[in-house]
Amino acid sequence: MNTHHPTLAQLQQLTATWQEPHFIYRNRVLSQRAQQLMALTAPYGLTVRYAMKANNHPQIIRLLADAGLQFDASSSYEAQELLDLGIPGRCISLSSQQPAHNLPALLAAGVHYVATSLHQLELFLRAPNQPRQLGLRVNPGVGSGHNKRTTTGGVSASFGLWHEYLPQALATARQACVSITRLHIHIGSGADPAAWAGTMQTALQIAAAMPDVASLDIGGGFKVARVPGEYETDIAAVMREFHQQLVEFAHTTGRELQLEIEPGTWLVAHAGTLLAQVVDCVDTGAGGYQFLRLNTGMNDILRPSMYGAQHAMTLVPMHHRPLPSTTKPYVIVGHNCESGDILTPAQGNPEEIAPRMLPQAQIGDWIAIHSTGAYCRSMAAHGYNSYPSAHEVFIEE
Repeated sequence: MNTHHPTLAQLQQLTATWQEPHFIYRNRVLSQRAQQLMALTAPYGLTVRYAMKANNHPQIIRLLADAGLQFDASSSYEAQELLDLGIPGRCISLSSQQPAHNLPALLAAGVHYVATSLHQLELFLRAPNQPRQLGLRVNPGVGSGHNKRTTTGGVSASFGLWHEYLPQALATARQACVSITRLHIHIGSGADPAAWAGTMQTALQIAAAMPDVASLDIGGGFKVARVPGEYETDIAAVMREFHQQLVEFAHTTGRELQLEIEPGTWLVAHAGTLLAQVVDCVDTGAGGYQFLRLNTGMNDILRPSMYGAQHAMTLVPMHHRPLPSTTKPYVIVGHNCESGDILTPAQGNPEEIAPRMLPQAQIGDWIAIHSTGAYCRSMAAHGYNSYPSAHEVFIEE
């Protein structure tokens, strides 16, 4: 049993009176992950920012703020949500694909602004309440991810200023007597420490050409292992590599860069479990498949349909009946009128289905879909087919 997952007894107790799908979040797991990150160090200072796009539930935001984390917002609306929750502007960094709808107000509140294009830089320079410094996100020309849909660097990614335009951005800021003091680079996601070492090397090469940069935001994308065979980022090992390279950079250039990281998935994924009920069992004959239809789907969890993402699953028998000893291969599907609403796709390939071996199920049983604390409720196709979204509850254990 994965120690991040609730026990079968816990799940049966929770579902005893439920009829609708629920996300459950475990405060203990959230706190433990936050404590692990806050214990990390970097040679010249470290800021840990939670990437709130992973899950913007107010209770999660407050718990992480109480643990000492700061925040990364991916839209001006996320930044405003944080301010409305009482998070100080100085603890918020905004890096957005879309220009901020309320930039003057965010700057007045002290939100740290990161331009992601020449146009955004120009908007910043024209804005009232403009501080004399800002950050810049740069696309270094390389990317990383478990598939192309999670890669945020390279020629096929629109994120950040293309690195060849950096001299133009620096000149524009210089003419306005504004300093670019923060460099933001985020190329995707992965678990390999060697890949992260390469990311840092690339980032420092760019930082060397930006004389005013005092802080380096290396982004997030620290992968977690949701199913057997997947690898989880050893953040401590990654930080040791970062430490070495930052020290070497300081010795070479005389510049001691503060480090920022933006974990999202790594913090909250394992804290969440989606519980949904089996509402039908159908098959496609002797040469076909057996399907379990759930009362959830892409309106609550889109990752499998979008990425071919994998999530561990547990059968939770209804009414505390014993867990069957016989297993069968099932394709788990959602309730939406969409052929792609499949919860058990092939690894990395949402076009193919991959049956899961589960204890023999019946209508009324529940399926626990684990490690759904990140990019599930926040990235779902809410309102599709007019289905209501899953409820959300927090438990201590």
